[in-house]
Amino acid sequence: MRNIVTTLIITLIGVLSATEVEAQQDDTFAPPSVEVILPDEDDILDKTLATSSPYYYTNLMLKYRNGTEPLSDMEYYYLYYGYAYQEGYRPFVKNNALDDMLTVMASINPERPTVGQLERVIEYGIEAMELDPFNPKVLNIMAFAYGALDDPERERLYYDHLNGILRAIESSGTGLKEESPWHVLMFSHAYDVVAAKGYAYNEARIISRTTEFVPLVRKTGNKIKGFYFDYSRVYRNKPDDVVLKRDRTWQFNNLAPREYK
Repeated sequence: MRNIVTTLIITLIGVLSATEVEAQQDDTFAPPSVEVILPDEDDILDKTLATSSPYYYTNLMLKYRNGTEPLSDMEYYYLYYGYAYQEGYRPFVKNNALDDMLTVMASINPERPTVGQLERVIEYGIEAMELDPFNPKVLNIMAFAYGALDDPERERLYYDHLNGILRAIESSGTGLKEESPWHVLMFSHAYDVVAAKGYAYNEARIISRTTEFVPLVRKTGNKIKGFYFDYSRVYRNKPDDVVLKRDRTWQFNNLAPREYK
């Protein structure tokens, strides 16, 4: 199939040996070529709540879900960070549909998926996005599933959403210092950003009340040891009776923004 699935092959990995991981990692890290925009909570609230704003949240979400026209980087930015102020943002609610989606994916041969498997993946993906509409893993798998079903329009839609969300997160900082972390809305999004760059990682380490460091399995060619992430929005929404316990997320490779061939 000569579409983006050929360049956006997703390989879901449960556990890799160190040798396999090192063979797959890129050798260097190139900082993203986007302007750093530290999320300003007052600005985000003002822009997403005002009905006269081009970033009014209801309109942005309709545009995102309908996929009738492309979104700009700033629209993805306000969509992602504005979600922290929406009623649906519940980062500690278990996403059973995501678990079901990953279970089906674990049984799929990416080269020869069946129509039934792909349809179930999409069904679970749509349900998973009700709780986590900007999950990079889900967007990636949806692009794969629609591409495998020979639906290039929806494949491209989710591919664009994936890269738009990754760019929004990467625009929030450099990720290279505790003082300039990448801001995320879910714990798993941090791992997905790292994996999207082709790096394998170890479990995150707590640096401060709001910041964690995701170490790489090995340093990059330019000596980057890992990346910093701000989880303040997650912690602000933690119910009092919730005890933090995070499982390692699934990793996926080959998701850096690409051009059509």
